[in-house]
Amino acid sequence: MVMGKIHSIETCGTVDGPGVRYVVFMQGCLLRCAYCHNPDTWHLNDGKEVSTDEIFNDVKRYIPYMKASGGGVTLTGGEPTLQVEFCTDLFKKLKAENIHTAIDTSGFVDIEKVEELVKYTDLFLLDIKHIDDDEHKKLTGVSNRKTLKFAKYLSDIDKKVWIRHVIVPGITDDMEEIKKLADFVSSLKNIDRVEILPYHKMGVYKYEALGIPYSLKEINPPDTSKIEEIKEEFRKRDIKVV
Repeated sequence: MVMGKIHSIETCGTVDGPGVRYVVFMQGCLLRCAYCHNPDTWHLNDGKEVSTDEIFNDVKRYIPYMKASGGGVTLTGGEPTLQVEFCTDLFKKLKAENIHTAIDTSGFVDIEKVEELVKYTDLFLLDIKHIDDDEHKKLTGVSNRKTLKFAKYLSDIDKKVWIRHVIVPGITDDMEEIKKLADFVSSLKNIDRVEILPYHKMGVYKYEALGIPYSLKEINPPDTSKIEEIKEEFRKRDIKVV
């Protein structure tokens, strides 16, 4: 029996992949993104211990809703790939039932450790936090080299990807850096869409509850005009962007 640590479950998710989705928030993450809205998922040893059988049996109750909408199961977090054995075992069970599978990931992974998981994953929601390595380190605490390498790997094996990029005013909205990101994305052959996500403050209360300083409290969400300007850079390269 394969066990894992999860934070929570959302049974009718509509934003983490196509259709209606059963979303599992996994516990544990090595990044410390300044705008993270789930700081309560950072520590691997927190959360609830469950087996893949428990999750799979619960998922089966929602199969009619998921399949009718073209949905499935998404693992997010936290960083799901930190619990690669759990994720792989669960996805094997799901694919045996022809259920669509997706992983929301930072791509901060060692490829050789996730090759088996990749086989059973239909879609990757790949978060590229910043295209510049130094700025990525400032924003997340780690380099972006693994993320970009993983993106290229997924392109090489033609695995479907949605790129996600959060726009934080003054940090990730520089147009020269956006152009570099758009150029990188356009070099990949497997990108189904790009999601430009405006920064928000909905998770700030969690920092207060956990006693963690929140470094972006003076930053407000971006203007809609800025978001449209950024999206246009991707459209210029014939990339679908939402």
